[in-house]
Amino acid sequence: MLNRPYTIITSEVTVDGKLTLYKGASSKELMTLMDIEAYKYLHQIRAKVDAIMVGCETVRTDNPSLTVRYVEGKNPIRIIPCGSGNIPTDANIFSKDAETWILTTNRMPEETRRAIEEKGHKVFVFDGDRLDFKELWKFLYEKGIRSILVEGGSTVNWQLVKNHLVDEIRLIHLPVIVGGEDIPTLVGGEGFKSLSKLLHLRLRAHFVRGRQLITEWEVVKSKRD
Repeated sequence: MLNRPYTIITSEVTVDGKLTLYKGASSKELMTLMDIEAYKYLHQIRAKVDAIMVGCETVRTDNPSLTVRYVEGKNPIRIIPCGSGNIPTDANIFSKDAETWILTTNRMPEETRRAIEEKGHKVFVFDGDRLDFKELWKFLYEKGIRSILVEGGSTVNWQLVKNHLVDEIRLIHLPVIVGGEDIPTLVGGEGFKSLSKLLHLRLRAHFVRGRQLITEWEVVKSKRD
């Protein structure tokens, strides 16, 4: 039995694994290549989970709404880990469409915290200068979050992969190649750098929605998980 939320990473990726056209670009540019059926697939997942997460860099760059719009269903709680507290208070995630939780540290400016809470959303402050994702996942479980969809970016994905907090990875494949050496891929961070440490996956399903190939992968659990 998991004592943490069941965790699904979902993302659109190019054939060469890129998330954006260039470093610092919004992923929304590449997402214009997705057709309506791929969007429906993504929003069907959103409608089934308790919470949805992106990192604060994704909020600053993409300004997503993180709501269910292409299918019928409830909006999940929007959860944003942001250790620096550097998050725009006029972002779309602070709309009244759904509840938003910000997970941060004492580095967040007091005026930012007040502005978020005045909009009716929640700020949870954790000790230390950096967020510990194992601690966050335990906290979310204690708060009643049993399932969570993570839509990036690559830094958040690395934290989850590194700490063995992922159960599934679902990819919407875009039939294009971007190229480039410093462009974000699905998982960033320092990498494992050893065969013995790699996260292993098992292909569960593959199918086509509209023009997009979709693959669904299960994480193969190891003894340390």
